[in-house]
Amino acid sequence: MDLELVQAATHTAETYARGDNHTVAAATRAKDGRIVTALNAYHFTGGPCAELVALGAAAAQGAYELEAIVAVGDGGRGIVPPCGRCRQVLFDYFPDITVILAAGPRPRAVPISRLLPDTYVWADHQ
Repeated sequence: MDLELVQAATHTAETYARGDNHTVAAATRAKDGRIVTALNAYHFTGGPCAELVALGAAAAQGAYELEAIVAVGDGGRGIVPPCGRCRQVLFDYFPDITVILAAGPRPRAVPISRLLPDTYVWADHQ
């Protein structure tokens, strides 16, 4: 389990998530070891989740191969699981990525495929 990744997301949530517009931070690790962090952009029309913003931020930095991701809520909420949309996008873009989840006293990393059993595979329908 990537504790450094959890710490990066927690730091971003505690430092930059202010007000109702930014309530969740995400951190992702690229295969080259880089960590990219991001915040959600909440809006009543359905703004992007922190995980999706992190994917875009990573791509903007040239990190196209990601191996792990975690989301952390503001206000000390800790690790939050990805929503259904994020699970699908993560699976479609990075089918081998691991997601860090809260599991009792120690977080655990699970493959995205375990979070989407019997999933719709977007690439199969293109």
